[in-house]
Amino acid sequence: MSLLSKLFGGSKSDPQPAEEYKGFSITMVPQKEGSQYRLSALIEKDGQQHRLLRADTLPDLESANAAALAKAKQVIDQMGDDLF
Repeated sequence: MSLLSKLFGGSKSDPQPAEEYKGFSITMVPQKEGSQYRLSALIEKDGQQHRLLRADTLPDLESANAAALAKAKQVIDQMGDDLF
């Protein structure tokens, strides 16, 4: 079982490549739920991690990844290092 599987649990698609933003690394990890995808991402910086999991579900993988990236950037903009 992969580290992300242990962290997030449930049924998911494969994690996407990480994207860098303001010194943070964002990895989108959408969770497949039936025919939809739950918005989920992992935000990392300097060895610290924050799991972003939202109730939002979207109909396709691309939409879920785009929404997860946008929400993660918003959280980073609002909280910065206080996220950890």
